[in-house]
Amino acid sequence: MPISTVNIRKLALILLLGFSSGLPLALSGATLQAWFTTTGISIVAIGELTLVGQPYIYKFLWAPLLDRYIPPLLGRRRGWLIITQLGLIIAIAAMAFGDPNVNPYLLAGLGVAVAFISATQDIAFDAYRTDILTEKELGLGAALTTAGYRIAMLVSGGLALVLAAKFGWRVTYLIMASLMLIGLLASWLSEEPVYSKQKNTAPENLWVAIKNPFQEFLKRKAALLILLFIVLYKIGDAFSLSLMTPFLIRGLGFSLTTVGMVFKGFGFLATIAGASVAGLIMIRLSLYRSLFLFGVAQIIAILMLYALALVGKNYLMLVTAIVTDSFCNGMGSTALVAYLMSLCDHRYTATQFALLSAFASIGRILAGPIAGILVTHISWTSFFICAVIISIPSLILLKILQPHIHMKKSR
Repeated sequence: MPISTVNIRKLALILLLGFSSGLPLALSGATLQAWFTTTGISIVAIGELTLVGQPYIYKFLWAPLLDRYIPPLLGRRRGWLIITQLGLIIAIAAMAFGDPNVNPYLLAGLGVAVAFISATQDIAFDAYRTDILTEKELGLGAALTTAGYRIAMLVSGGLALVLAAKFGWRVTYLIMASLMLIGLLASWLSEEPVYSKQKNTAPENLWVAIKNPFQEFLKRKAALLILLFIVLYKIGDAFSLSLMTPFLIRGLGFSLTTVGMVFKGFGFLATIAGASVAGLIMIRLSLYRSLFLFGVAQIIAILMLYALALVGKNYLMLVTAIVTDSFCNGMGSTALVAYLMSLCDHRYTATQFALLSAFASIGRILAGPIAGILVTHISWTSFFICAVIISIPSLILLKILQPHIHMKKSR
């Protein structure tokens, strides 16, 4: 399918909604920690601020509410987007008037509110994106979401610190609140997904909204293998990235400035490029072939890190390895998100996507502690070989699941 046949306006709005989805994350996370740090508050207290982001982990618990209840205006998906975006504008603006010196608990509480509303916006956006995109738009939709999300994180995580140094925290958070108007405008200009008659009906009660998504998915052929594949597809990637900063600084001896510029700078651009290229490729390539091709690419990326570990402190090799790794990981993430979207029944999109994405994050959550223990007993080169080995089972599973992998979405 040529690019001219996809809905450019729709995809542009997906990009803006991706920006809206990513903007609040740092404002209740790294940027909020930076604000507390400048006041001289203890490291222990700042460490406890990481708990502010807990709603992102448990968002699947209230996802059924967004399937069950339809707001009175703008429909089931756009209605929830508008509600959460208005809530974020108010909550982020309220944070602007907080003061960690005067009442740190109130400011932290507002951070929790921002994280909760933001996680709810993510539920609504994931459901909207899944329901509105056609089969061939899934890859591009996932890629544009990644681009918008990461640009927003750069704005609220990097630019916000520059603004705070120049204008203060109050002005910074008010500016960030105003940037949420981008998502609000995108939601207003978007169209509500069109469903078949039987798919347009919300679950009859909350219990049905909780129970039926599980039942519907588990009745599918190879349901458990599909869940296992989702867990394993990016586990090698998560494993290798979990200790990337210690590897570059302690293992190879690169400076903080070099790591920041290459890993955070070039890596950021390469991730967006990889996601974008994957989206374009997936217009013409089947979902199965995309998952396989990008899965192999992820293994090649880990082998580049292995080569870097062999070579040692070499700046050209550093840039080559990081750019390759970030590019390939961006491609893999795009394919996986497209696959998760293809699995959702449109009656229960919010709940099923939240649950499936939770399974996809299991590897990332478990990788860090296991990797830390492993690296204390083996070399960095052996560590990356282990990452390659644990990447292979997902490709074997993918081959087994080939008859069950397609982009068909029932409407």
